[in-house]
Amino acid sequence: MAFLDTINAKLIELLGPFGPLIAVGMLGVLLILLVLPALMQQKADPLDKLKASSRANMANTPERLRASKGTDKLDKYSSFLEPQDVEEYTAIRLKLIQAGYRTKSAVKTYHFAQFSLGIILLLLGVAYAIYSSQTGDPSTKATVMSILGPGLAGYYLPRYWVNKRQGERQEEMINGFPDSLDMMLVCVEAGQSLDQSIIRVAHELKAGFPALAEEYEMVSNEMKAGKDKTQVLRDMSERCGVSDIASFVTVLIQSQQFGTSIAEALRVFSAEMRDKRVMRAEEKANTLPTKMTLATMMLTVPPLLIILIGPSVYNIYETLQAANF
Repeated sequence: MAFLDTINAKLIELLGPFGPLIAVGMLGVLLILLVLPALMQQKADPLDKLKASSRANMANTPERLRASKGTDKLDKYSSFLEPQDVEEYTAIRLKLIQAGYRTKSAVKTYHFAQFSLGIILLLLGVAYAIYSSQTGDPSTKATVMSILGPGLAGYYLPRYWVNKRQGERQEEMINGFPDSLDMMLVCVEAGQSLDQSIIRVAHELKAGFPALAEEYEMVSNEMKAGKDKTQVLRDMSERCGVSDIASFVTVLIQSQQFGTSIAEALRVFSAEMRDKRVMRAEEKANTLPTKMTLATMMLTVPPLLIILIGPSVYNIYETLQAANF
């Protein structure tokens, strides 16, 4: 016990009153960094590999897409960086695809960014806690927040970025989709096939709506490769994650199955999409006065009160001063 008391006293002398707590935190981070290489280089059980392979083949899961044939530097850490659950892996990969990250190593890169940023900012937080304990006397709560706060921020920063990118791409697709339908209708009525009209629309949309143009290009390339048209359209709906495009895909599939005119279906659907865009604009315009109410009150009411009540308050103050004298 005397030895521990001596160490405790030295830590308090060197690092301040929270020296033992900081030392324990640094020791924990050091142990994590020492154990991680062993976990990353741990060889997988051959029986587990066989089970995972058979399960992927039976369920027709995207497990085959994980292998990038050794070209990625993160391949040897894939068992650590990638989710082993098929549903979780599929959900993360779909989110990354909707955000515009389509490479096979996107899931590994995403989790590596979360892990590396979390560790780096956690170490920076520990360094800041040591510096603040030497220059001042921070509270326990402030010390813990200065250590854990940067680590949590670094871990959730890639998720925030992916969600932001996903929202921006979907918003761009929603805004450009009615125009693409109008152009597609013009091409179909001019005598072009649906495949040719999709190629032409993709070429015309590159400047204004590159995300939507990229999706149309992928659809045209998959159709050229001989993939089933119905499956191509459904894949596009899943990649985009936009309800308007999902409805459009349903209309095209039904038109193809029942043999109805594609031009007529496009005409009706494009008119509906234009109406929906006008309704969205009107909705935003109607919510604008409500959003401006608080700002209007904050910017107009205080100056108005000063103008109206200010002279009276000044006169009262002058009267009280005169009465005191």
